[in-house]
Amino acid sequence: MSANRKKIADLLDGLRRYHFEFRHLTILFIVLIVFQLAVSFVHRNSVQRFLTETQSWYQQDSAERLANLTTTSLELLLESRTHRGQLDDAEAQKVIQGFNIIFSQQLLHQNVQEVCLLVEKDGVPIAIDDGGTLYAFLYAPARVISSSTTSHARALEMYVGLREEMRSNEQIHTIVEGTETFHTFVPFVPRGEYLGSLYMKNTPNFAFITRDLITSYGQTTATYLALIFFGLIATYYISSYTLRERNEAQAMLFEQQKKHLSEEIKYQHELLFTKRIYHTHHKAEKIMGFIKEDLRNLTPGNTEEVRQRVTKYSNFIARVIYDMKWYDPPVQTIRGTLFRTSLNDVLRFLVDNVFLRVSRNGGDCSYDFALDDKLPPVPVNEFVVWEAFEPIIQNSVEHAGVPHVRVSIATHFDAAKARSIVTIADNGRGIAPHFLERNEGGLQRIFEEQTSTKSAGGEHTGYGCYIAHEIATQRCGWTLDAENLVGGGCRFIFTIPCQS
Repeated sequence: MSANRKKIADLLDGLRRYHFEFRHLTILFIVLIVFQLAVSFVHRNSVQRFLTETQSWYQQDSAERLANLTTTSLELLLESRTHRGQLDDAEAQKVIQGFNIIFSQQLLHQNVQEVCLLVEKDGVPIAIDDGGTLYAFLYAPARVISSSTTSHARALEMYVGLREEMRSNEQIHTIVEGTETFHTFVPFVPRGEYLGSLYMKNTPNFAFITRDLITSYGQTTATYLALIFFGLIATYYISSYTLRERNEAQAMLFEQQKKHLSEEIKYQHELLFTKRIYHTHHKAEKIMGFIKEDLRNLTPGNTEEVRQRVTKYSNFIARVIYDMKWYDPPVQTIRGTLFRTSLNDVLRFLVDNVFLRVSRNGGDCSYDFALDDKLPPVPVNEFVVWEAFEPIIQNSVEHAGVPHVRVSIATHFDAAKARSIVTIADNGRGIAPHFLERNEGGLQRIFEEQTSTKSAGGEHTGYGCYIAHEIATQRCGWTLDAENLVGGGCRFIFTIPCQS
């Protein structure tokens, strides 16, 4: 129970922290209007479809009822004359007048366009639409009957196709033409004997009912939408004042935060830059010690060798000093077509003239080379390459954690993929697995800033691999990855694309 209350409280706190703005009210306003329009449109179509289907059913039903009533009237008139003999003239005139009244009375309806009786004379369908002809057909079969075939040709045509079915089942048949014209055929069965069919063409129109209902519904919908619209406009207008004041306060707070954040970022850059200079300062001190040692040991026999070595040392010191002037040095000082640096030469010089000269590593560290002579030169400043390789070799020497460290350096040119591969491996304890995991940006954690593989990191540790990775990837355009070896130790892999 307490857990549920806590969840509800957290949800309410989250809602309180969320601030509505003008765009939120605008979106809410538009969504409500669109939804109401959609609901109104769907409802209107549903009502219109229902009214149309109801109207169609009622039109057919009313047409059939009227035709059936007319047929019943004719049959009842004939039932009142039970004898089949010849009637006298007065009675015959009454019967004929009754027939004419029934035929003409139906045509008085606004929607009835055609009425006739379809019978067969000597096997030929004929149409009768007056009382005299019908009387002659019923009471004087020998007389010649004039059929209204021309005016009822369409009715006779449809009746020919229906007469067998009507004769067999004696049911009402309706043929719908278009949406409003109904051709109704009602079996004519006086005294229980099938003689033909009464035909009625009826066009009942109840569209005005549907139109009025739809118009009324549209007016109601428009009124409802207008009320919602003006209500939302009022809400929007009233809320604008509150939101405007809040937005002004937020803008002021944002400017203050922006200023503070800019100062914090500038401070962090300066702090990190200072730490990087401090980290590089130790390398410069070591190289300066080598220069002093070479000058002390200078003899006429080794002048040229010392001159070349000291020149490289001095150029490296100059590069270190140059890097101290720039947080992000110009790209033309890092790589370009003027540079033709041999990676093999840089690696050999680093090992022979830097790492092997460090006295504390002289007896407990060895280096193995497997260099590919086909390795093409790279268009990168020689001392930038030095800054990329030196921290990785130093990492293998310092963090191996074994009595005797063996560093293996290999290069390989892959002509098929147009790339060079440089690997630096050691026989140490390897890298802790969590350092090989990748962060959200895909970077292995060993190359993150201030990440150290030392068991007890100092204040200025955790920059060697970071600097090497930054120089290799950001300045040289290479890739650098790390992995553990199966037999122990780890390996750093530089992948260098060849440039034509």
